[in-house]
Amino acid sequence: MLTNAAAKAAGAQARAYKLFDVGGLFLFVAPTGLKSWRLKYRFAGREKLLTIGRFPELSLAQARMRREEAKEILRSGADPGARASSTDTGQTLEQLARSWFRHNLPGWSPAHADDVLGSLERDVFPELGRRAAGAIEPPELLAALRAVEGRGRLTTAQRVRQRLSEIFAFGIAEGLVTVNPAASLGAALRDAPPATPHPALLAIEDCRALLGACEASCAARATVLASRFLALTAVRLDAVRGARWDEIEDLDGAAPLWRVPPARMKLARAKKNEPRFEHLVPLSRAAVAVLREAQPSAGLIFAGRGGTAPVGEGAINALYKRLGYGGRHVPHGWRSSFSTILNEQLGEGWRTTIDLALAHSAKGKVEAAYNRAQLLDRRRELFERWGEMLTA
Repeated sequence: MLTNAAAKAAGAQARAYKLFDVGGLFLFVAPTGLKSWRLKYRFAGREKLLTIGRFPELSLAQARMRREEAKEILRSGADPGARASSTDTGQTLEQLARSWFRHNLPGWSPAHADDVLGSLERDVFPELGRRAAGAIEPPELLAALRAVEGRGRLTTAQRVRQRLSEIFAFGIAEGLVTVNPAASLGAALRDAPPATPHPALLAIEDCRALLGACEASCAARATVLASRFLALTAVRLDAVRGARWDEIEDLDGAAPLWRVPPARMKLARAKKNEPRFEHLVPLSRAAVAVLREAQPSAGLIFAGRGGTAPVGEGAINALYKRLGYGGRHVPHGWRSSFSTILNEQLGEGWRTTIDLALAHSAKGKVEAAYNRAQLLDRRRELFERWGEMLTA
């Protein structure tokens, strides 16, 4: 059995730990030194956890009384955890988080939305999702975040903390909770390493060498062609993987063009269904040659095995690694290659055209309209020069 003296003597350690009493009651000691009473119990065949209160505000004797009250609720056929939730607003952390998620969803891209929800479902909901949001304490959140850090995911831990803080801030504004237990946890987390840019080849000779090595490899032809088309168009990987024949215009004419739908562009979700945000890519002679070699079909241009699904998401990067370019160049790196080499070769007068070719946002509505309508010919010249440089 636990004693008050032992509870008082329990100090902070590098990892959270527990001091057990009896009947499922234990003292949870967080790495920050904060202590809380918790009760482990079973309801409806499942093991559950109830936080009773903090120590020393709640003494051992009082915690034992709360334990007996919870067991009385269990004997009546009810869940003491649910009863605790009902004393707040009835909102569990998962319910509050999903409300916050739905509120913000219209302004997010699908990829960002998936990342946000995935991090919560993986790192927060399993341990804390069923807890009453208003009863959650900072040490509980910190323990969950330290578990993420323990996997070596320091940046992820920082992002999850920020999302939790936004969730509780949303809950305060909605009148669902009264405090934000995640607000001050940033200082308790380890600093994430500085972000590193995507590795990219920044000399045209190296770019040619990589494309030549791909051609000489034994990789699937669709992968090699997708890699070459990616290099020639400087778009993002998902745009090429999802490219379809009905997006190509005037392939055999004087002004071949690829209209990339906004759904496959890096845009806010609200813009992804608006045709005016499509990205126009003038196709160089080298890019047209790639398309002519690709197997004609009614759907995908670069289909994987079976012909119904795109080339694998990691196929091009895996090819680069097999050829010895791991850590030197990745598929996204073609955008840096395109920007760096062309800015150096062509000078300041081409900066706006290069930015537009990369679908970088224009500063104002007037400039955006002008760029889209008036610089297409200049972009065509730019891509033609780039194609000649890569294939020389």
